[in-house]
Amino acid sequence: MDPAVAELRRPDAHQPLAARMRPRTLDEFVGQDHLVGAHGPFRRFAAQGALPSMILWGPPGSGKTTLARLLASAAGANFRTLSAVMSGVADVRAAVAQARERREAGGATAPTVLFIDEIHRFNRAQQDALLPHVEDGTITLVGATTENAYLSVNPPLLSRMRVFRLEPLDDEAIRRVVGAALSDERGLAGRVVLSDAVLGLLVQMSAGDARQALNLLEATASLAEAGAVRDTDGRVAPRREDLEAASQQRAAAYDLVGDRHYDTVSALIKSVRGNDVDAALYWLAELIVAGEDPRFIARRLVILASEDVGNADPRGLQLAVAASQALEYVGLPEAQYALAQATAFLAAAPKSNRAGRAYFAARADAEALAPLPVPLHLRNAPVARMRQHGIGVGYRYPHDYPGADVEQQYLPDRLAGTRYYEPSDQGFERQLGELMERRRERRTDRRTGGNGEPPGGASG
Repeated sequence: MDPAVAELRRPDAHQPLAARMRPRTLDEFVGQDHLVGAHGPFRRFAAQGALPSMILWGPPGSGKTTLARLLASAAGANFRTLSAVMSGVADVRAAVAQARERREAGGATAPTVLFIDEIHRFNRAQQDALLPHVEDGTITLVGATTENAYLSVNPPLLSRMRVFRLEPLDDEAIRRVVGAALSDERGLAGRVVLSDAVLGLLVQMSAGDARQALNLLEATASLAEAGAVRDTDGRVAPRREDLEAASQQRAAAYDLVGDRHYDTVSALIKSVRGNDVDAALYWLAELIVAGEDPRFIARRLVILASEDVGNADPRGLQLAVAASQALEYVGLPEAQYALAQATAFLAAAPKSNRAGRAYFAARADAEALAPLPVPLHLRNAPVARMRQHGIGVGYRYPHDYPGADVEQQYLPDRLAGTRYYEPSDQGFERQLGELMERRRERRTDRRTGGNGEPPGGASG
């Protein structure tokens, strides 16, 4: 048996609980049913005894390392592991050389799975050093990353690997993990008992991280044991205060620069856009509790006010800017009120992205066609003699006309008649649309029934 695989089956009493309880088979593995379930791809890999190069992308404690070991075991492979934090190109070359020697000695029946933890920490040169050996089959590369694999792994290497996304474990899965640790001889084997309230709080604090759940369970049990907290059967019976004390050692699950950061910001934006005030306030609170830079949050609200509320309620931009200014003026924690006020207003407000869509449609034309000639009557004529060339001639001053409006061409000749902005029927933008339609109707009336001349003639 491969030593790395044997490690799965020989728990050491001095190992942390999470290491002792590492699943030994796919049947013992909890969670990731879309991969490990009866019809999941990992079950098929195990049944076939073959493993493709892959990236396991998921949060801490979701089972990336364990799955890599179990799949290597199922494939009968030699399992070699490197940490991208501690290893360099020389370590990669040494691992590849050992794999090549093993392959030459045992033929195709002796594959090597090279597992690289936190592969996103490898720079481009380090990742490129792996490419030829993945291509020629010297190694089966399995990389684990908590970062977005599509952004953190070089495209040439990524194109030769399959990406599998792991999700945080749900509450029921965490309960199963903890329950196994409480009953298994490798774990606490009936020596510790948790009340429903303490178990529920532990599951909540674990935030979908199985390793964190077991670490927290072990720390809580140790504190309770030191305090001689036991039930009538003599089992260690941690209290809520033991769990809360142990949880002070727990690292925050929120990563200010990782996927969780972007996912939470995305949730805030989409909740505001989707008119869910309660969800928007929750994600705002999570960002602030996690220590997110409040100025970043304020900037996102300003962007949302224009991008998603727009002219449906122009007050949204005013309020978002005011909240940003209030943050600079009073700071946290008091500015939480202003950020919450702006968030609630933007989420509840009518929505329109028509102004932004119109702009980007106009920008597309500008990028494709610019520079287009400015119509002569719109050009600046600071010198009177320029008018001899038609520059500035024929411009109609709108304030000389009823309603401060007169029909004339403002777009370049090539785009004359193009409409970019079509107001929605939401909020104030509906009034803008009605105003624009009345202007069109008046212009039509002037073309068909009136001479359209101002009282004193055209102004230049």
